Amino acid sequence: MPLPQNIRPINSELMDTITQSSDQDWIPNPGDPKRAFMKVLWTGEESGRWLVHFRWLKGYVAPPHKHLSSAHTYILYGKLKVRGGTFNAGDYVHEANGMVHGATEALEDTEYLFMCDGPVIFFGKDEFTGYLGWEEIRRMQQAHDASKKKAASRKRTASKKRVTVRKRTTKRKAA
Repeated sequence: MPLPQNIRPINSELMDTITQSSDQDWIPNPGDPKRAFMKVLWTGEESGRWLVHFRWLKGYVAPPHKHLSSAHTYILYGKLKVRGGTFNAGDYVHEANGMVHGATEALEDTEYLFMCDGPVIFFGKDEFTGYLGWEEIRRMQQAHDASKKKAASRKRTASKKRVTVRKRTTKRKAA
């Protein structure tokens, strides 16, 4: 039976976003690069929404912060201590726009999905200490990709130098 109206998208460039996170590196958190990491699953510049897969090792503590929009968290495994409560694998948490809370701690190695509808601001006793939104998430991903590319280039250059040295050594031995 034909549809009573045309439902094709007007925007011919409209596409799904597919992220194969198993192919992604973990991006270290600049504040604690040995215990906190993320994979960027999606950023929406038109909405400000972003989705990341966080990995926090036991003992990592995220500083106090305020959600400037609502956020959704789904714990894949591990335990997080948030506002005096403990969230375990399989738990889902919705944090309303404007939610303010103290430090969040990984009580054990933990991975979770975090979707935020806008930015989060971090603060200390008397000042703001950080900001995390879709633009900053993208900048972190771009910086990580650039450093990875630079390291690969250095590795190729070093490998070429070793080959050149071996060729010179072989020629000298032959002479």
